[in-house]
Amino acid sequence: MSGRIETNITEETNEYYIYMYSKSYILYMVVLSGICLLGITGNGLVIWFVAFRMKKTVNSVWFLSLAFADFIFCLFLPLSITYLALGYNWPFGTFMCKLRYLVLYLNLSASVIQLTIISIDRCISVVFPVWCRNHRTVRLAVKVVLAIWIVCFLLNVSYFIFAHVSVHHTSSLVCFKDWSVHSVQVIIRFIVLFVIPFTIIIVCYTVIFMRIRKNHRTTSTKPFKVIAAVIISFFICWFPHHVFSIMDSYVSYTLYDNLRLVIFIGKCISVTLAYSNSCVNPLLYVFIGQHFKEKFWSAIKSAFERTFTEEANLTDPNRNTFVPDHAIRQM
Repeated sequence: MSGRIETNITEETNEYYIYMYSKSYILYMVVLSGICLLGITGNGLVIWFVAFRMKKTVNSVWFLSLAFADFIFCLFLPLSITYLALGYNWPFGTFMCKLRYLVLYLNLSASVIQLTIISIDRCISVVFPVWCRNHRTVRLAVKVVLAIWIVCFLLNVSYFIFAHVSVHHTSSLVCFKDWSVHSVQVIIRFIVLFVIPFTIIIVCYTVIFMRIRKNHRTTSTKPFKVIAAVIISFFICWFPHHVFSIMDSYVSYTLYDNLRLVIFIGKCISVTLAYSNSCVNPLLYVFIGQHFKEKFWSAIKSAFERTFTEEANLTDPNRNTFVPDHAIRQM
């Protein structure tokens, strides 16, 4: 009798976990799709504006490189979304599996390091304005950006080497990284890509905050809100991701369904927060600046006005402009 009761409890528990996993997967894919759409749109607009409509400055170099990293990252998100939708069955082959991991971690690393560089640059601009006027050049910024991408590539090339596709016991193709020291790299990533950058960001913006406080002409509270938003967003986006990555690598939860479910849901939420940083970056580091924001919307408005004006000219029956036949054929 007791054995039948235990069996029923076990079956109900398994059904509950299957139900929770399925709901988590659906919500996870929906949120990732939203991040993908917003990230591609927002960062694509920033790339267009900075590359073609904005004067080349040190800040434009930072913003362009940061937006490029976030844009490429979001561009590869549909592969992960498809992988989840197919129940962890990878249909894109071994090379795309390797490339997916490389692009994922390369752009995440480049994004974090560039956020740190932006904080350092802003701090130096406030503390050493004379030095910046003489040495803070676009050429130096380009060199720093190239160095960042080279370092990030070297840090993450192992993912391309060790990622591969194998047949799971359910006959599905699984894309995963088979690396014996992955658990060690999780700790290294936590230190290099969170502890050190977060400490630097706090120190830099604390110095900026103190300088702004000393400037008695500053009456607006907006700079302080921006500083707080930068620090809080960085912490919220990245700290849970590293915590659950460490838990997933070091905690043995094969015999505990509750712990397995908690870590699974925690990883989904933390990964979503980390991925959402690619959408937050354009808002915090680009659009929040009043001067940049005004120029950006002015460029958008002029582009639309020019497009619709050209279309109106082409369809206006009262125009006197002669359009050659070969030009009409090319329209």
